[in-house]
Amino acid sequence: MLGRGELIGKLEMSLDGLLDHGDEPFDLSFPPIRGVCPSLTLKAAPVQACANDDSAMFDSVDDCRIARDTDAGHTRLSEYMRGRSEVHILDDAMNHFELVLDQCPVDHPDHAAALTNLAWARLQGYIHKDLRGIYIATSLFRDALALRPQGHPDRPISLYHLIEALIWRYSYHATTVDIYKSAHLCHELLPLCSDDAYLRSIAIGKNGVDYVIRACNNLPTDASDEGIRLRLIVLELCPFGNQHNPTALDKLAKALKARFRQCASIDDLDQNIQLGRDIISVCPKEYPNRVAYLINLAESLNRRFDYQRKSHDLDEVIFLYEEALPLRPVGHEYHDASLDGLGRALLTRFHECSGIDDINRATGLFRKALAACPPGRPNRDTRLNNLAAALITRHDKLHASDDLDEAIDLCRKSLCLLKQDDHPERHRNLFNLSMALCSRFNQTRKNEDVQEAIGLCQQSLLALHPLHPDRYFSYKWLKEAYLSRHRILPNTADLSLAMNNFRLASKHSTQGFPERIKEAIQWARQAEVYGHESALEAYQTSLDLFDNYVTTRSSITLRRDVATILDGSQSLSVDAASCAVRCNDMQRAVELEEQGRDQHWSLASRLRTPMDDLKSTSLPLAHKLSEISKCISDAQSSAGSADRAAADRAAIAYRRLTTQWEAVVAEIRKLQGFSRFLLPPLYEDLQVAARHGPVIILIASNYSCNAIIVPTSGDPRHVPFPSLDLTYLEVLKSDFAKAIRNTARMGPKEPRTELIALLRKIWDEVMLPIVNVLQHDLKLPSWSRIWLCPTAAFTSIPLHAANPFRMKADGSERELCLEDLYICSYTPTLSALIRARQTTMTRVTPSFAVIGQGRPGAGQGTVLAAVDDELELVHKLVPPNIKFTNLSSDEATRAGALDALRCNTWVHLACHGKQDCEHPSNSRFAMRDKPLTLLDITENNAPQAEFAFLSACHTARGNKMTDEVIHLAAGLQFSGFKSVVGTLWDVNDAVVKHAVEAFYEIMFQDLEEGVMDCTKAAWALNKAIYAVTKTVPLEQRIAFIHIGV
Repeated sequence: MLGRGELIGKLEMSLDGLLDHGDEPFDLSFPPIRGVCPSLTLKAAPVQACANDDSAMFDSVDDCRIARDTDAGHTRLSEYMRGRSEVHILDDAMNHFELVLDQCPVDHPDHAAALTNLAWARLQGYIHKDLRGIYIATSLFRDALALRPQGHPDRPISLYHLIEALIWRYSYHATTVDIYKSAHLCHELLPLCSDDAYLRSIAIGKNGVDYVIRACNNLPTDASDEGIRLRLIVLELCPFGNQHNPTALDKLAKALKARFRQCASIDDLDQNIQLGRDIISVCPKEYPNRVAYLINLAESLNRRFDYQRKSHDLDEVIFLYEEALPLRPVGHEYHDASLDGLGRALLTRFHECSGIDDINRATGLFRKALAACPPGRPNRDTRLNNLAAALITRHDKLHASDDLDEAIDLCRKSLCLLKQDDHPERHRNLFNLSMALCSRFNQTRKNEDVQEAIGLCQQSLLALHPLHPDRYFSYKWLKEAYLSRHRILPNTADLSLAMNNFRLASKHSTQGFPERIKEAIQWARQAEVYGHESALEAYQTSLDLFDNYVTTRSSITLRRDVATILDGSQSLSVDAASCAVRCNDMQRAVELEEQGRDQHWSLASRLRTPMDDLKSTSLPLAHKLSEISKCISDAQSSAGSADRAAADRAAIAYRRLTTQWEAVVAEIRKLQGFSRFLLPPLYEDLQVAARHGPVIILIASNYSCNAIIVPTSGDPRHVPFPSLDLTYLEVLKSDFAKAIRNTARMGPKEPRTELIALLRKIWDEVMLPIVNVLQHDLKLPSWSRIWLCPTAAFTSIPLHAANPFRMKADGSERELCLEDLYICSYTPTLSALIRARQTTMTRVTPSFAVIGQGRPGAGQGTVLAAVDDELELVHKLVPPNIKFTNLSSDEATRAGALDALRCNTWVHLACHGKQDCEHPSNSRFAMRDKPLTLLDITENNAPQAEFAFLSACHTARGNKMTDEVIHLAAGLQFSGFKSVVGTLWDVNDAVVKHAVEAFYEIMFQDLEEGVMDCTKAAWALNKAIYAVTKTVPLEQRIAFIHIGV
């Protein structure tokens, strides 16, 4: 029934020869045609001329007519196609095919074949310039395809026929929907054709799939979802190695970039960048379009830098422009554009790093770009504007006086070239002129300059739609103009307008998080300077933005990097809490302090949220959240890859998973009692931390120093420190460090006069006011438990060791110190203490592991001779019924230590410990092969862990980079250990064994039913320190602190 009117061979077999095959089908082969050997599968059966069954006779005659008319149609069509292109021959062929179609109703098995034959005839007429039937032909092919569903043996040929018809129709009428449909059909057809199939060979040819790819690649950029789906299909049609692959990659990249401009989805930009890398990887250096691809990738990376402030993105932008510049030498049409692009990247890096070479080189490149773009050339306005921006920046940063007037002149010339108010880039010129005029106003105090600057920013707002990302800059420079005028000509209205534009800039959702956070922090700072009532709102906005931004970072290391990128974020939480205190809102102060300081641990703990309550309410949601959280945790491992392309792919996967995670969390929050699931906790949630004793938050801010006591019930209590400020505390911290260093050169019996004087200061100025509130206001009994939660400079001061070191006024006895009055522990945050108290539902068999490394690997520290003796001592003190593991010497490797931490409930660790203040995640324990880092520990889930004793150096000292307490002991607590003993500074391994022995003796005495209880650790440490007063020097005793429950 089917065919194309081609003669491929003649059947030379007798009737008897056909019938000899019986009922079994057999194959006939024909000579090769166009490199393909056609074959035919036949089955022969006799047809009775007469039969008792009249219907059988009728069917046979009917089938004979169908076959006869079909053959006649093909004969006439073959004549038409072989050169006799008279219309009447084609009409005759179509008449025969129409007769067949009339004889094959919809339910006839040959209806689809009849449709195809008639459609093919009409298509051949269209190809031979008879333009009457292309729409009918396409419709007939589509109907035939509908009768051949997935799995039908003739579906591939029907797909091909419809594709060919659509291609011909597109070639004449250029209807985009035809080429879209062709691409989708090609995408379905090719997987159905084996590599050696004849149909595939004609389908992928220059008039088939190849034509579809070329036509799609020539379509204009379409940022719609449908347009991007088309680009993805085209890319699959021309995989790596295909000549059209680079163009298809580029077209998809441009579509994603266009959608990013519309919707500001960072995933689109990430995918655009990944595609840009793929394009460059498949284009050799001599490829003609390579320079365009280099610049496209540079522009996308620069855009991502605007949103995420990843320094390596900016460095790569500069590298790409450097590579592209020689490919567009002097005289090239786009030489000025390449100079300008490199100049913009260097100017951006100057804003980030303040390198003098960058700003001077950028200015020089902009001058060359302007010289290469004479009057009358397109984009001269941009060249003028960018040079002006560099000059303004150089004036503001380096006070180059000649630059400012030149910049203003360049800005005005640039605006003159943009006479249309609706020019898409005009607002950028308005920004620059506004900046320059503000700078000049600050020098000359001429009101007309600042008035014009305000007017220019207002014009830019009128030119931009409400969600345009650059409205952020309109608000930013409008704020700057109002604030400049207020500084010189104080006016309450200008101050209010400035603060409102701070607010609008910080909350402009289509601008990237880094810029908005910087603006919000600046808002808070300026509100503090001028005593404006919006300060608390500014702090809250900063913390919320910071939280949202950090959640987009796909690894713990990248989250830590955020604090270093955003200048001013390090003290954000303590300044916010201080502001709330000064507003007399103590509950809000606790909430803000916790939200800011718990960034690192709370964001990581999202992946390990206890599910018990959720499981009892909705088991399916609990399982779903657990699965996604596990995937997120796994995705983090590759997000820090040194391979930028791999890291980008991991970041895309991470964000896709976090989007799913957030959707599940949104469902959970609809459940009764879960409305604040994983949101920053409110005061009543945080007060749970004080269930077993008050928590004292010590705030060290530039604006005030004070303490807030969170009691077991009721409102928090404020304890002011009127005589303290941050500078004094920094000096005190430095004095403590110096005093501790000095003791290293002293004999054990020498008096620690300097250290005693400092501990007395801490008692008098910090802890005594707190103790007074505890005793007289809260009526807290002696020997109760208290928890200290220090911030900033307080984290490096031994608050627990505060001691008056004097006799009472009557001389009867010495005054009591803090540890005489209360059992003192520390906690990094309130949430950390709450998490430490959340125990597993099932009790596990207790086990104890000692991990000791006295001979660490190269570069990790000196030999610790007493480590093995310490481990043996601990072994003797551990109850004999407890499973015990000793990991030391060559067995104490990084992997071995991680396994021991994960598999044991109690751990004692004796080795070198090193705190990295600049990069806290790299703080580490020295092992035999390589260090065990804080990052390793935080990623090492230890759900059954209870207690850890860190007999090492610097395991519990806060880092100086940020206010948040991030140290080795806190990392162990986060990984699962509920109770941890650590050290604030170096401890002598030969002396410390006395403290270790006293601690475990007290810890394990009078065990109830032989069960070890980690909640006794703070009490045992307190008693042990008293027990070794005569054998261990003061500085060694007070180095030990307890963290957790």
